[in-house]
Amino acid sequence: MKKIEVSRLSPIPKSNKIVAKRVYDAPQAEIMHLTIEVGETVKKHTTPVDVVFYILRGKGTIEIGNEEETVTADNLVESPANIPHALKNIGEEPFSILVIKIPNPNKRG
Repeated sequence: MKKIEVSRLSPIPKSNKIVAKRVYDAPQAEIMHLTIEVGETVKKHTTPVDVVFYILRGKGTIEIGNEEETVTADNLVESPANIPHALKNIGEEPFSILVIKIPNPNKRG
């Protein structure tokens, strides 16, 4: 068994308003814990693999292609590979998300 205390992981440099921590890194998937401060945005970008967003805390919007949804804790959103997506915190507290990439884009053959 492997236990990880996410609070002790070092953040991956993004900005002082967006904190990303890699909590799982294997060929089959990568899981990031992302915290976006109030009013901040992860700009629209494309990922070459499928992505699943699981909202842990807060309120935000997720834009995938031409669609946009407001999401809150316990929502799950699927984003297909190669479709641009963006995230924004529209709430009054940090927006905390698990970002699951399947398979891991950094370990593809």
